[in-house]
Amino acid sequence: MEANWTDPTLFFIYTVAKPIASLLLLFAMVAIIGGAADEAVKTFIVLGSALWATLVSGIAGPAWSVLEDRERYRMLKYLYVSPTAFLVMLVGRGGARLATGAMGTAVALVFAVIVLGLRIDLGAVSWPLLGASLVLGVVPIMALGILLAAICLQTRQESWSYPDAFAGAMFLVSGVVFPLAVLPDPVEVLGLVNPITWWVAGVRMAVVPDGPSSIGGAGSLWTAATGTVAPDALMVLGALFVSGALVTLAAIAVFRSSERRARDLGLLDRTTGS
Repeated sequence: MEANWTDPTLFFIYTVAKPIASLLLLFAMVAIIGGAADEAVKTFIVLGSALWATLVSGIAGPAWSVLEDRERYRMLKYLYVSPTAFLVMLVGRGGARLATGAMGTAVALVFAVIVLGLRIDLGAVSWPLLGASLVLGVVPIMALGILLAAICLQTRQESWSYPDAFAGAMFLVSGVVFPLAVLPDPVEVLGLVNPITWWVAGVRMAVVPDGPSSIGGAGSLWTAATGTVAPDALMVLGALFVSGALVTLAAIAVFRSSERRARDLGLLDRTTGS
């Protein structure tokens, strides 16, 4: 149901066409200003844009599950009283969407290699770092999705736009297509405490070990505070683990509070739109 697997055309559009279109849009913008000729810049942008498909799907999954079951299918109240824990059900639904987004990421990378001429040396890839970054990154992505689901439990049908709006804000402070050093210092601080920033940086460092860093560099808070050009692999994984754990604990606490309030006020068995 989550992947629309019964309709191959629709599945292709959402899983393949959307991330490729986003990638081409960013690539065209960079090409216009002359950045596509720089291989390091092209790789930086392509990797960030491809990873964003997984992030958006993982964040939107639990929130859209709440809205679909409450507003469209009118089944949320029945699912809530089923034997499966409500939080577990949302994690499962969100995980399905995240897996679909990961397929889009893989397709976008293959497209970039074949069509856009992206060069990735598989022999230089740090596979242990890549695996650790991907595994540690799944948890905070799902946690952010649960946080949005908690918000959607309290809000109206118009909440369909919340995941995209939240993802857009994360796009700015996560070092996806430009380094954090270009941001004002207060905004850069938000990026440094954001687990998605470290997830994207970890994957980039694993795939292109000698590529530019989205966290350090001239003019960055990281370099000013630590005196180093960029964090090493252990620092990236450590920061990803700590920030991800904090975000996960906070998301669970907020969701439990939202769930209790929704149950007490009868928000689980009412719809907010026709």
